[in-house]
Amino acid sequence: MKAIVRERFGSPDVLQIKEVEKPAPNEVRGVLVKIYASSVNAADKHDMRGASFVIRLVGPLFRLSMGVRRPKEPGLGTDFAGVVETVRNDVTEFKPGDEVYGVANAAYAEYGLTRESRIALKPRNSSFEQSAAVPIAGFTALQALRDKGHVKPGQKVLINGAGGGVGTFAVQIAKAFGARVTAVTNSTNLDMVRKLGADQVIDYTQEDYTKKGEAYDLIVEIGASHSISDYKRIMNPNGTFVLVGFKDKIVRRLLYFIIRSRFASRGDKKFTFFIAKSNHDDLVVLKDLIEQGDMIPVIDRRYPLTETAQAIRYFEEGRTRGKIVITGDHDTDKPVWSDSYKPPGRGISR
Repeated sequence: MKAIVRERFGSPDVLQIKEVEKPAPNEVRGVLVKIYASSVNAADKHDMRGASFVIRLVGPLFRLSMGVRRPKEPGLGTDFAGVVETVRNDVTEFKPGDEVYGVANAAYAEYGLTRESRIALKPRNSSFEQSAAVPIAGFTALQALRDKGHVKPGQKVLINGAGGGVGTFAVQIAKAFGARVTAVTNSTNLDMVRKLGADQVIDYTQEDYTKKGEAYDLIVEIGASHSISDYKRIMNPNGTFVLVGFKDKIVRRLLYFIIRSRFASRGDKKFTFFIAKSNHDDLVVLKDLIEQGDMIPVIDRRYPLTETAQAIRYFEEGRTRGKIVITGDHDTDKPVWSDSYKPPGRGISR
């Protein structure tokens, strides 16, 4: 089978497409899937580059999963959608022929191994490409809002970074929870996030959202662009701030947030940071949102497996509108995104 592999950490130039042995279910990962599509996440970029020395040094899980001097595993990629090829004898939830989506190791490949607990049946009304765009970004948006932000109907929620992969899902999920959403993005994405359901949009290239005099019950900050004092100024007395993800240039700020949050969560205002967890139950929640019409994946660009390096280069430019999909010669006939999209009635099981 064909797969994207690398022998060392580095830029997209280290990625190669090679013929490798097709894997078989094992004691750890009992489901073999034929992968029809995958998508690019920030974690893939950091895995490719070895993250930063600081993150690998501080995080034991990063060291164990990625390796310190060279990749522990040659493959790359996490999100996928495809069809179950074969399963281990004790796997009961899935069978060959099931159309599934979720998270796998080395998903930039024609086949991948995964666990029952990290996949679900894909949404019936979504293509493989749409479904592959969902898992990590969807987990992150859902868990930031529901588990860390404890979002409630009627709350004022600000989402900074609303035009990217996590942000486009966060806008739609927050609306499904009944929140009033202010979306911060660039001028190119203003109309898109409005059509995703945002009640108010702010072009960060034209105005500083921390100086508008508005206060919010929940701030979901994708990347961190201001100081803690700036965020505190625009939080309601019982407000919550959730930091999602990070960029290489703000690794020190990320560590600062983690340390400072222990002291900043005084009084009624809470600052928190988290890394999303992949799980079957949340894949089902995301599937239900898509099937009932409350969420649609926004796909910016598609690349074939042979152009995975180009896909990650584009991702690293930081101009992504929604998600980037790595795809094979499979279905592209179902609608993904258009400027005529109108969000339906919202609703989510609480």
